[in-house]
Amino acid sequence: MLTIRDITYSVEGRPLFEGAGAMIPTGHKVGLVGRNGAGKTTLFRIIRGELALEGGEISLPARARIGGVAQEVPSSATSLIDTVLAADTERASLLAESETATDPSRIAEIHARLSDIDAWSAEGRASSILRGLGFEPEDQLRPCSDYSGGWRMRVALAGVLFAQPDLLLLDEPTNYLDLEGALWLESYLAKYPHTVLIISHDRGLLNRAVGAILHLDERKLTLYQGGYDTFARTRAEQRAVLAAEAKKQEARRAHLQSFVDRFKAKASKAKQAQSRVKMLEKMTPITAPEEAAKHVFTFPAPEELSPPIIALEDVAVGYDGKAILRKLNLRIDQDDRIALLGRNGEGKSTLSKLLAGKLEPMGGKTTRSSKLRIGYFAQHQVDELHLDETPLQHVMRQRPGEGQPKLRARLASFGLMAAQAETEVGRLSGGQKARLSLLLATLDAPHLLILDEPTNHLDIESREALVNALTDYSGAVILVSHDMHLLSLVADRLWLVKGGAVAPYEEDLETYRKSLLQSEEPKPEKPKAEKKRATREEISDLRSEVRKCEDRLTKLNDMRDKLAKKLADPALYEPERIGEMETWQKKYAEVMDGLDRAEALWLKAQERLESAGG
Repeated sequence: MLTIRDITYSVEGRPLFEGAGAMIPTGHKVGLVGRNGAGKTTLFRIIRGELALEGGEISLPARARIGGVAQEVPSSATSLIDTVLAADTERASLLAESETATDPSRIAEIHARLSDIDAWSAEGRASSILRGLGFEPEDQLRPCSDYSGGWRMRVALAGVLFAQPDLLLLDEPTNYLDLEGALWLESYLAKYPHTVLIISHDRGLLNRAVGAILHLDERKLTLYQGGYDTFARTRAEQRAVLAAEAKKQEARRAHLQSFVDRFKAKASKAKQAQSRVKMLEKMTPITAPEEAAKHVFTFPAPEELSPPIIALEDVAVGYDGKAILRKLNLRIDQDDRIALLGRNGEGKSTLSKLLAGKLEPMGGKTTRSSKLRIGYFAQHQVDELHLDETPLQHVMRQRPGEGQPKLRARLASFGLMAAQAETEVGRLSGGQKARLSLLLATLDAPHLLILDEPTNHLDIESREALVNALTDYSGAVILVSHDMHLLSLVADRLWLVKGGAVAPYEEDLETYRKSLLQSEEPKPEKPKAEKKRATREEISDLRSEVRKCEDRLTKLNDMRDKLAKKLADPALYEPERIGEMETWQKKYAEVMDGLDRAEALWLKAQERLESAGG
């Protein structure tokens, strides 16, 4: 059990926690929610022991392991599968010791512990997790240096999931995942065997993967049973009751005060007036809850164009002369709200870029309205903001003829008030940067708005504001998002991108979600590596990978031989040792399974080396 007892902590004199407490039973999955800046990430750091409390305590069972994703894995020549396997330090240490141990009792302890932590099936589990997060078996043999920061964050997440700490702390894990990866993570966390505490603004995850919500508000922690929707309803009811009680008390106080004011000077009523003064003094004030800060987006309305605004006839599109999508016959009208579905790597982003005019078609006929304006938002645009400039300077560059009062009003309509307008972008939060990018994408009142993962770094209130803005928006919308809640409320048409084609998806989002979870595994988009001749260093890395695979095979073969020798002992089959015999047989089966997987990885490593000319 995780026990948070009467904790107090301040940052630069501002209290984040004052006498806060909560108890999370072992094995429970809990979502941690609260306003931005309330102290959610700070609480994680306190639990990990990185920050010292001013008062109170946090306790966990003895020897409980705490794990979380602090940062991306480093760029190195180590393969993804080995990086993930190394995350379980206990397993790595025990395997190393098993190679040198000579004391029979210690060897028995080592093997018993390896069995307890399911070490024999480790490679299969690591590979399965990596695949769920978007890495095919051949990708898992590539070095970490082949991947960008966002993809290495996935590897870091895979590592901590594989290590299976007793307390898993996850801070916005879906920010680097697509819809398929996010749904896989939901399913994985729901079955995770230990305690999970997760900070997230993804309502779908908070409704399906956790059984309780821990709310951080007014420097206190309150645990609510149920998912986020249940918490939101309960919270709204509590606020309504508290507001009503505050109103009734205020009326009661006004009535008592009126009596005191009228009769305090009259001798005949003085005693009664004094009695009411004491009653007023004893009344504990009930403060009506403050209204939650209203987050808004205001998209400018475009003029109406004749339909269709875009029409594609037998269009093909791709990269470097290779078509990714073919025979596209699509029509978009100004009142369309379309969500793009499909396993990543199938071409959703390619289609978005084609519609946005950022990719030229390779064939076919494209018709666009002559007055068509398109707004395009993607995460890379947030990363390309000028960090040393203010939001005001960004909009001034695009609107040099507008006065500052109007530009500031535009910023305010996206929640960037006076203080943020003058703050360098590098010092803004991720959510504030996303708001600025959304403003820049919609500044020209586009007729078509293409949004590729717009909710990353936006809190729940901001996501609801985005839903409202898109609902009121009079232009067309194309959405790619891992946020099922956003898709379900905004999109009224679904397009499935699959097998090089794009076609209407006639079922609903829930059916699509179930189909993904029932299928083999999600296959999120792989980074596209350029075709080029392997360098001497790359061939050296591939040879190193083959050697590692061979070493892994050697170790597993040694384990198999030791277990076979153990199982060959006739005494093991005596009636009183049946339980022990079954345990050793299970270990042997697990090693054989691991051996099959290791051989498959070795063969793929050999193929890659041969393809590179090594």
